[in-house]
This record gives sequence, C-alpha cells and structure tokens, in this order.
Amino acid sequence: MRIVDIFKDCLKIQKKKSRDYQNTKSRIKQLDYYPQGVLSIMNMIHTKTTRLWSLLESKDNPNYESLEDNAKDLINYTAFLIKYINYGFDGQDYKRNIFNEEMKNDK
Repeated sequence: MRIVDIFKDCLKIQKKKSRDYQNTKSRIKQLDYYPQGVLSIMNMIHTKTTRLWSLLESKDNPNYESLEDNAKDLINYTAFLIKYINYGFDGQDYKRNIFNEEMKNDK
C-alpha cells in the first residue's frame, strides 16, 4: 500500500465521520469538539496512542478495534491539530489563541 493511498483512505474516513458528527441537522460544528483548542486535540491523540499500545500489548486479535483503524484516526487527529494551529476550522476566532483562550491586548 502506498502512503498516498493511506492518506486518501484517511480522508475518506474523515469525510464519512464528519457526516455523522457534524450532521447538517445538528447545531454541533467540528470546532465544538475542541473547547481547549490544541489541548483537546492532543487529548484525543493521547487516547488513540494509548489504544494502540493496549491493542499491541494484548497480542490478540481485537474484537472491535483494529490497529489500522486507530492508526488512521491518529493521522486524522494530527491533521486536525495542524488545521487548528492554522485557524482552519469554520468559526475559529483569531482573537483566541491555540488553547482557545481569549488573547490579551497588552497595549
């Protein structure tokens, strides 16, 4: 499998999940999942990494989770981190820092 194919698959997964998590009938936007900005995203990255370790250490075939699924989620959350740092989320406020805290004007 080529790296570009992995990224394409991650994008497909992200789009499918986005239709569930940010359904047009819901008021919830992707930005709402990250109340502490990059810290919220880093918590998700930590969770995915911890799940990967748990699956690896069990040395059994997982019943519902797979290494590949969790690794692809990790790629997507890393992309979300980069997107957040670059103020790429719809509705993201330039008056707030990457931790979603209001920036103080020292002038």
